[in-house]
Amino acid sequence: MTKTSSRTKAAATDGDELSYEQALGELERLVAAMEGQQLPLDQLLHGYKRGAELLALCRGRLQAVEQQVRLLDGAELKAWEGHES
Repeated sequence: MTKTSSRTKAAATDGDELSYEQALGELERLVAAMEGQQLPLDQLLHGYKRGAELLALCRGRLQAVEQQVRLLDGAELKAWEGHES
């Protein structure tokens, strides 16, 4: 077992404990590993499943933050005043 796969398995057991940034970082490393190597099919499948879990976690966290921002802004998302398009 490689160092990366043991880290991935450890993170998989406590995925709810991951922050958005940790989940995104793991997802980026996983994608890079899958793109950069010739992996056996079972490892590719495991990586795909873990990636789907991480993606769902990230999307859920983003949706929760967006909902909180809407509540704070009176159900209206406003453009940032300091942001120029």
